[in-house]
Amino acid sequence: MTSPRLNPVLAATAAALVLSACGSRALTLPDDPIDRAATCGVIAAAQARAAVSDVKEALPFEAQGRVLHFALLGGSDGESFSQDRAAAVNARMSELQEAIVDGEWEGLIEPCREAFPAAASEQVTLPEGREALLGCDELGEFISRAMARQGGDYGNELAEYAGFNRAMDQRSVTASPEERSAALAAIVQAGSPMAVMSECMQRYG
Repeated sequence: MTSPRLNPVLAATAAALVLSACGSRALTLPDDPIDRAATCGVIAAAQARAAVSDVKEALPFEAQGRVLHFALLGGSDGESFSQDRAAAVNARMSELQEAIVDGEWEGLIEPCREAFPAAASEQVTLPEGREALLGCDELGEFISRAMARQGGDYGNELAEYAGFNRAMDQRSVTASPEERSAALAAIVQAGSPMAVMSECMQRYG
């Protein structure tokens, strides 16, 4: 992906993130919640890319989920989920990625873990009751839409999600938009998205 040209305001934000090796200041995350989530999404992508031997190779499905998790977390205020906020995080990832990965991004790994403990957790804890059912349905739909833009590399996984979502839609047809928003906000805290979906399919599949 080619990053768009940064405007002066964005360039100043990015410059604050990637201090040179000769500087004495510690790396810090932005205070703005959208920028903070986007920055940590870029860090997750950089970690995943560093683990792939061929730079042209598609990232593993689970690794893509770890990147996507930051858009999900940034889209949630803890009580409801906003597609607009999630889209803003995704847009900022594209705007910030070049400046971040050209710097000493490894210094932001631990701050991101502390800022977003749900993304760092290796455990999955689904909500209970109807909130879990609606959250699984909404999460599967969100991932399917987001990953469909990645091309044909994840066809098998997305086909499985599509079947799951069709079945779940029959069980959640009466849910209001407010219920769905609250359920997605809750389930994004349950763990890494693809791991959460595995638990969802075990519980409801």
